[in-house]
Amino acid sequence: MATNRLTEQLPSIFDPYFDNEWNDADWTERELATNLTTLPAVNIKQSGEAFEIDVAAPGYAKSDIKIEINDDVLTVSSNKKLDEEKTEGEYTKREFSYQSFSRSFILPETADAEKISAFYESGILKIIILKKEEAKVKPARKIDIQ
Repeated sequence: MATNRLTEQLPSIFDPYFDNEWNDADWTERELATNLTTLPAVNIKQSGEAFEIDVAAPGYAKSDIKIEINDDVLTVSSNKKLDEEKTEGEYTKREFSYQSFSRSFILPETADAEKISAFYESGILKIIILKKEEAKVKPARKIDIQ
């Protein structure tokens, strides 16, 4: 019990985060920022023929996403602006948000920057980067002994 009373009297390291300014803030929907910058999750795998990058980008349209390559750096990005208008009684409320992301990948020397394709389906952007011919895994071959 003595410990509880003591901790109630001592300042907490969390006190600055819960002072009056924090508690008095208007935390309704209209006061929260609707601008979102996110870093989408990716899966990268390699086979003998290609590299495959899967980018999680749910809620985006194919036209929202841009893929560029510059000096062996592949960049996937999006800038998406949403506008929504609601009429409530005599008032009109207009809401908008802005979402963006950008991920860059340095291509390995074995990647063929001229042979890149991309597909977008069910919120996943799939980028396939073929390997250069000399980098592809070749099947084992038998060598005859003379």
